[in-house]
Amino acid sequence: MAGDAATSGVINRGMVTATVMLATLMQALDTTIANVALPYMQGSLSATSDQINWVLTSYIVAAAIITPATGWLEARFGRKPLFLTAVIGFIVTSMLCGAAVSLAQMVVFRLLQGIFGAPLVPLSQSVLLDAYPREQQGQAMAVFGLGVMLGPILGPTLGGWLTDSYSWRWVFYVNLPLGVLCAFGIFLFLGRRADRPLTRRLDWLGFASLSLGIGALQLLLDRGERLDWFASREIQLEAALCVLGFYLFTVHSLTASDPFIDLALFSDRNYVIGIMLIFIVGVVLLATLSLLTPYLERLMNYPVLTAGLVLAPRGVGTMAAMLLAGQLIRFVDARLLIATGLGITAFSLYLMTGFTPDVSQGTLVRTGLLQGFGIGFVFVTLGTVAFGTLPPALRTQGTGLFNLMRNIGASIGISMMGYLLVRNSAVTQAGLVEHVTVYRQVIRDHAQQLGVATVHGRAALAQLVTAQAEAVAFIDNFKLMMFVSLLAIPLVLLVQRPRRPPGKERQAGTLAEA
Repeated sequence: MAGDAATSGVINRGMVTATVMLATLMQALDTTIANVALPYMQGSLSATSDQINWVLTSYIVAAAIITPATGWLEARFGRKPLFLTAVIGFIVTSMLCGAAVSLAQMVVFRLLQGIFGAPLVPLSQSVLLDAYPREQQGQAMAVFGLGVMLGPILGPTLGGWLTDSYSWRWVFYVNLPLGVLCAFGIFLFLGRRADRPLTRRLDWLGFASLSLGIGALQLLLDRGERLDWFASREIQLEAALCVLGFYLFTVHSLTASDPFIDLALFSDRNYVIGIMLIFIVGVVLLATLSLLTPYLERLMNYPVLTAGLVLAPRGVGTMAAMLLAGQLIRFVDARLLIATGLGITAFSLYLMTGFTPDVSQGTLVRTGLLQGFGIGFVFVTLGTVAFGTLPPALRTQGTGLFNLMRNIGASIGISMMGYLLVRNSAVTQAGLVEHVTVYRQVIRDHAQQLGVATVHGRAALAQLVTAQAEAVAFIDNFKLMMFVSLLAIPLVLLVQRPRRPPGKERQAGTLAEA
């Protein structure tokens, strides 16, 4: 045990697990907790509806750009100093965000918050992988996954409650107690790595070109819907910069002697399949959440807090699945677990295609539990498989890219679903309007009830048609997410089951007991 602790830099495995769980939850919460507070911020900061969205955009872009650099930062400064600096910086910038008095201040502070928050999730995952022997890494990924998956689910509910009960500033101040506990945990329980990699020079061209590609892509996805996509010169420019950035990064990485991202990562088949599947998980998880919130609030007229409470059981399903998968992965083929999780997720989305604006809360809770269970099964098993055969020296860089792919998948999924929702609603509404005439019996039967002879009656009829069109568009999106989940299952067949030398598992178990 002593030798293991020296290698991984772990002093107290249980306390380190609790500490990195706090760091993961804190960062994951901030990806969604501020969303419901935007209308309140807009009034306080005297911003337009377009300007206030930079509060979200600045954080997302900064975090996306810095996440791939986590591996180099750890090699340059060491894991514990970097982790501690990131947590303290996140606390300070959260306090600054809560105290901001102008839009410019808020955007700058959110940018800094994204920079300090970016390393938290990759470092947390890397620490847990190093802290546990391979046969217990499924349990470690279950703990890690609780923070990553529950954060976006609980964020809107917690943000809505804090905003309604106190002020929008508390969606940032809430990070203080979590951050202080996390910082003390890192200082007291996380040791320095004995096998710290040698410092190498930063590949500035690789970092700059990748940052350009990622930053432009995130801006394009975040602002595309509001600016009518490629009808806007800004979106055209961002698309061109995105293509240019990724092209330069690819060419440079293939020709440089010491590229920004170590190409050895891509020689591990399980890791490559893992980042492809986690991209799909990102698309399905947050895209579905981004659809359900407006579905409940716009079509079913749920208040923010009620909508959050109805969505919360999804997190219960996720938690149960993660704990179960963390145990099953030691005895059951990981490929079967991943395929089962994707199948359960697809089935839950199939059930959601039967939603109507008067669907019962019981149905919403049941489908949420089922979908959370499926996603939780996939997430734990996928994290274990992707890093099970990766050399320890590549883990921090690997976790950075792994989490980047999940975040990019989420951004693409949310943008794609938002675009399809608007487009399909308009198309469906145009089709429905064609059939709303006095020559149809159903319209004549309800003409008096709706009062279509009056202005208010015609407005009510138009509102009803719009709601029906939106409901159909939501169903189309749920159906698309179902097919995405099903089409991901064949990728699982390419995963190799890690093989251990005889006696290796027994030896690792002995070390863990010691």
